Amino acid sequence: MPPAQSLPSLEALKAQARRLRSALAEDGDFIKHGEALELVARQLGYRDWNTLHAAAGNRPPVPLAVGQNVSGLYLGQPFKARILSLQTLADDGYLRISLDLDEAVDVVKFDSFSAYRKRIQATIRPDGSTVTRTSDGEPHLRLNMRETV
Repeated sequence: MPPAQSLPSLEALKAQARRLRSALAEDGDFIKHGEALELVARQLGYRDWNTLHAAAGNRPPVPLAVGQNVSGLYLGQPFKARILSLQTLADDGYLRISLDLDEAVDVVKFDSFSAYRKRIQATIRPDGSTVTRTSDGEPHLRLNMRETV
């Protein structure tokens, strides 16, 4: 059984069960949501959903989830994006996040040169800002943690 701190949030686990159920339905295998939850629990090494729920529920919630739409600033430019991956790094709330931006952002400030980025990977603090900073001291990435898109 994995340690509770490495488990996704309950919301992310339920979303995983919904995706599993949907994928099986596309292949003609129809299961109930409860059965999908049980399968997710077994995939993660737990006896059943109740055991997994207890393990995942006994830790602080992560306010972000894979597939969630978010907004914020990247190198000072506003963006909207979908979370592709999310990994808890430690008990201190730091997360490794991968984002797919709705529209590419120019990461160069020179007028005569452009370089666009559509995917971002970063380590963020619990407040949604990156550990890394620009030369003027601003975080590379700052998520708006109060609202989702």
